[in-house]
Amino acid sequence: MTAMNVAELEAVTSAEVVDARGAACPGPLLEAKKGMGKIAVGAVIEVWSSDPATKSDIGAWAGKVGHELLGVIEDEGYDRVFIRRGK
Repeated sequence: MTAMNVAELEAVTSAEVVDARGAACPGPLLEAKKGMGKIAVGAVIEVWSSDPATKSDIGAWAGKVGHELLGVIEDEGYDRVFIRRGK
């Protein structure tokens, strides 16, 4: 599936929001893993991170473990990364 555009991402209801702003790598990824364990398969987690490496780190991790990176919204000073739980 191709990444969603900003309007589509804004319409997504996240089952869990993980605020990892201010945490350096690998903090946001570890928080995402923890948050993923709290949601149902098919649900979406949103990770907020001010670390620029988070987008690629979470994208690579999601692909490896079977989750789907839906896309990223760049907000003021941080990124909002959306991932759908795959299993």
